[in-house]
Amino acid sequence: MSKFREIRRELHRIPEPGFQEVKTQALLLKYLRQLPADRVEIKTWCTGILVRIKGTIGKRRIAYRADIDGLPITEETSYEFRSEHEGYMHACGHDMHMAIAVGVASHFAHHPIEDDVIVIFQPAEEGPGGAEPMMRSEEYRAWKPDLILALHIAPEYPVGQIAVRPGTLFARTAEIFIELKGKGGHAAYPHQAKDMIIAAAQLVMQLQTIISRNLDPLDAAVITIGKITGGVRQNVIAERVRLEGTIRTLSDAATKTVRSRIEDILHGIEAGYGCEATVEYGADYVQVDNDEALTKEFMAWMRGEQQQVEEPLRMELVECGAAMTGEDFGFFLTETPGFMFWLGVDSPYGLHHAKLEPKEEAIDQAISLVTRYITWKSRQHAGKEQRDR
Repeated sequence: MSKFREIRRELHRIPEPGFQEVKTQALLLKYLRQLPADRVEIKTWCTGILVRIKGTIGKRRIAYRADIDGLPITEETSYEFRSEHEGYMHACGHDMHMAIAVGVASHFAHHPIEDDVIVIFQPAEEGPGGAEPMMRSEEYRAWKPDLILALHIAPEYPVGQIAVRPGTLFARTAEIFIELKGKGGHAAYPHQAKDMIIAAAQLVMQLQTIISRNLDPLDAAVITIGKITGGVRQNVIAERVRLEGTIRTLSDAATKTVRSRIEDILHGIEAGYGCEATVEYGADYVQVDNDEALTKEFMAWMRGEQQQVEEPLRMELVECGAAMTGEDFGFFLTETPGFMFWLGVDSPYGLHHAKLEPKEEAIDQAISLVTRYITWKSRQHAGKEQRDR
């Protein structure tokens, strides 16, 4: 078993919520501080980490980003190294992402290239969102990259495949929290109360009409209510109900339409059920828009890389469609050209599932892919400079 698979297993045992990744940060620092100190500089920001691996010239910076937080999911895998934190799990592959990032840092610490390599361990991707505040930090601004890339595991693709596309890869996403307040009462006297269970049931159904009746059928969007809480017992009419969900769109215009219609519907719920309705939008992530030129260049490089006679990469490239997945890596791409791609890990259970078991062979493949690409990109920069002289 490779060192980086072992690191992944250690990380898998200690999933932590966003901005609380204390044990995770400590474990990562333990391994990062074992790298050659003359080549590696480390900074922390909140529970995140930024690593600068010095290049031989260091005129440019190429960054690789990994996210580090876990999810509030009770693990149901067959692993011997299951989560030790009850009610939390690395169910989105961030343990894999971190292990790959440690591997990338280790490679360049021992095999320097001309450019500096910046490895970013970003907290709170699952919420409330760590990318945007990290980008505003002095630590990040001091090492702001010229190019940035990242990957995300994909259970639906086999090990040995990666998937990417120029332009929009992931949707814009926003959390939504709705509170309904009516009047509680005895179950035997519904006419004396304002039942928020009934109001919530009607609201959930009406929200789905926004997608089917207010948006262009060719303009994809999703509204999902994933959690409803309300009531105190079976014979008491609920005075309060809270709904929590997510909005996903592929355009800013669709986002504005969806939000406007949600608020219109809530006014109708207030009038129809004699209640008070409030809505709040939580973490709001921009789309992951891959740089067109860089992504096409990466795809062309992938096809050419596979044809090498010595130590071929042995990975297959697939051009995929856009997904309604959300990822705050999109914020990095608003300032720095770059891209994200899917890494096949071949699991019958999808992301955020309690039984997700990504295949670990993908870790070493991803380290090889990312380090080869960054090395090639650095050489390409150097070659262009020589030609321009």
